[in-house]
Formats: sequence, C-alpha cells, structure tokens
Amino acid sequence: MMIWLADALRGYFPPLRVFRYVSLRVIAAMLTAMLISFVLYPWFIRRLQSRQIGQVIRKDGPESHFSKAGTPTMGGSLILFALVIPTILWGDLSNLYVWAALAVTVSFGVVGFVDDYLKLRMKNSKGLSGRFKLLFQFLISALVMLALFREADGFSQELYLPFVSAEKFSISLPLALLLPFELIVIVGTSNAVNLTDGLDGLAIGPVIVAAVTYMILAYSAGAVLMLPEAMSGGGYYAFNIAEYLHLPHVQGVSELAVFAAAIIGAGVGFLWFNSYPAQVFMGDVGSLALGGALGMLAVLSKNELLSVIIGGLFVVEALSVITQTTSYKLTGKRVFRMAPIHHHFEKLGWQEPKIVVRFWIISVMLSLIALASLKIR
Repeated sequence: MMIWLADALRGYFPPLRVFRYVSLRVIAAMLTAMLISFVLYPWFIRRLQSRQIGQVIRKDGPESHFSKAGTPTMGGSLILFALVIPTILWGDLSNLYVWAALAVTVSFGVVGFVDDYLKLRMKNSKGLSGRFKLLFQFLISALVMLALFREADGFSQELYLPFVSAEKFSISLPLALLLPFELIVIVGTSNAVNLTDGLDGLAIGPVIVAAVTYMILAYSAGAVLMLPEAMSGGGYYAFNIAEYLHLPHVQGVSELAVFAAAIIGAGVGFLWFNSYPAQVFMGDVGSLALGGALGMLAVLSKNELLSVIIGGLFVVEALSVITQTTSYKLTGKRVFRMAPIHHHFEKLGWQEPKIVVRFWIISVMLSLIALASLKIR
C-alpha cells in the first residue's frame, strides 16, 4: 500500500521513492508488527479474560500444566492481525507471492480458530477432528498452489538440493508429483508447529528464528540490485544475488522478506506476553497459521528440502508423535514417556524454562547451518 502511495506522490515529494526498497520496508513491517502487538495485547488479554476464553488442559498431560487451565488462549488471533496489517501496509500488493502466503496463513488461521472454538465450547482438548483439519489444509494449499503455478511467471517446477549449486543440479518434476510434495511441506510444517506449541514460549521462539532465516533466503533468491560501475563513470549494472550465490532465482520472491519480517515482529510482540509464565497462549489459530506461513516461505523461495534443517526442531517434535503412536499401535509399548518430545523431557524432571531455552538454542544452530548453504554450494 505504501508503494502505491509513494508512486502516486513521488512527483510532489521525490524522497518517497525510498519505499521502493525492500530493505526499508522489511524494517518498517517488523516495527509495525511489534508496535501493534505491544499496544493491543494488554487490552486483548483482558478481553479474553472477561469472556472466560481460557486454555483447556489435557487430562493425561504433565501435572505441572494443570495450573495453566484457564490461561487466556486464542492469542494467535492477534498474531494474525499484527502479521497481516504490516504486510498489506508495507508489501507490494501487485506481487502474487505475497497474496499466496497471506491466503494460506489466514485460511489456516480460520481452521485453527474453529478448532479452538470447539475446544472451548465442548470443554475438552480435542476440538476439530484431525481428519477434517488435514482435509481443509490440503484443499486450501492445493487451490493456492494451483493458482500460483497458473498465474505466476517464472515459478519453476524444479527442486533444489541444499549445499548444491542451483546452476549445476536440480530435479525437474511434473506438476502431478511436485504439487503433492509442496502440499506435504506446507501442511506438514503447519501441524509440526502446532505439535511444538506445548510450553510457554516454546513454539514462537523457533518460529521467529525460522522466519529470520527465510527472510534472508527469500531476499537472496529474488533481489536484483542496481550497483554503480566502478570504471564506467557513473553507470550501473544489475547484480543478481541468487546468481552470485548459486541459489535458485525466483523473480519477485524477495517481496516475501516483508512478509517474513511481519512474522518476526508479530512473534516478538507475542513472546513478550507468552514467555514463562505465559499470560496468553496462541492456540491453534496461531500455531496452524504460523506453520502454514513458514511452509509457504519454504515452497515459494524454493527451499523445500532445506526446510527440513531450518524447521528441524518442528520435524523432531512431529516425528516423536508419529514414532510414539506407531510403536504403541504395533507393540503396545511407548518409546517416550510422553509425546511430543518436549513432554518427555518434562517427565524426566527438566524444568519448563530449561526445555524452552535449550530448544531455542537448537533452533538457532539449525538455522545457522541452513544459512551456511548460502556460501557452501
């Protein structure tokens, strides 16, 4: 929106052209999202408390969680608001990638909202059937991705390997194979983040770290800079960052850096109130939406395979649930004391803040490994 305003008024005030720079709008989106969060969350928490919108705790969960019953939940609704508004305000609204990311994020948030509402209404922790959640998520993702493959110029059907030059090797897949894979990345990431959201601040920390990583990757994949020629006496040349770093180049995807920055800002604002002991929980409306957003960032920036490293913590959380369920069905025995795996460490006697901080550290380490792929190719 600010780009349109700048284009309309730059004839009267030329300095407005600075809003064309993605780097400036990244900072603006992040700060705007933080400001919205810090200003509105105290009021929002009071509203949740007055309406008795409190967390329903699993009866088979750790005993230390019973005291959290009634803590305001569905705080992810404000995360969505603090994410969407800065993206619309500072993003390029003519960019299809921005709208694709927003469509999946908001739609997944709606699915999560229905799930949270049913939990509160029925006074249990089950909510919307897992089968229906997956059905809606796959349907939404499929519609958005099909529209993108049809309308977006330059969005390839290639898969790229981490730490391998995009110019030398890629895997070309027909749409019939690529589309299901992309959907699994999006929906899988969404539900993995949802499974991770079990301790105060546990999910939002790695979400912020992953968003920072995707912000850098998206900007690197799409940005073309006009740099001055050293020897041409005032001329300029186009510097393609992706080409220089041997990354897959996706024209226009650098605009998603603004979207990722809004996630970071909204996440930091939420973490202020979600850190131990939490004043508010995000609920499925937040975790499913944020996971969907990260999945879209991975797919649109062509980092689907690298996302396994970036979101490695989420992958481990999801695998712990799959392993536990499969083992119990096949052998009647449990691999972990409780799944997801963060509850296993609680059962071992680890204090909640220690688990959260150590998982954050692991998330940072994994993201640094992923960022190393910018040069190791």
